[in-house]
Amino acid sequence: MSELKDRLKNDLTTAIKARDTVRTGTLRMVIAAISTEEAAGSTQRSLDDDEIITLLTREAKKRKEAAEAFDKGGRAEQAAAERAESEVISDYLPAQLSDEELSQLVAAAIAETGAEGPRAMGQVMKVVNPQIAGRAEGARVAAEVKRQLA
Repeated sequence: MSELKDRLKNDLTTAIKARDTVRTGTLRMVIAAISTEEAAGSTQRSLDDDEIITLLTREAKKRKEAAEAFDKGGRAEQAAAERAESEVISDYLPAQLSDEELSQLVAAAIAETGAEGPRAMGQVMKVVNPQIAGRAEGARVAAEVKRQLA
């Protein structure tokens, strides 16, 4: 079993004992999503830490989008609940890259590939994405690549 999955399960037990309803509910949801992902497909498999981080990133993004939708709909209470869940999930994600760090990684990838102009964006993204791996949102990375190639 992956180290991150063990940590999630142990933290769930701690949250239940502490009667932390937000953390308990969020961790249960995340563990259920991991189990669903492991059972998906033709054979049962166990997710490694990188796959779990990808799943957690996806879940955090869902919470962020839901909070924005609730805000637009005038439902501040539900938006706050979604943000609280997103904060719990973000505790298990790697630290996000600063704008400066992201800019340096993109510049290095452009230099490595010798890319020029907006048409080479795909080349640069192929090199940058594995280096970033959950430490920056895809839209943010794409915007930085586009900015530097322009």
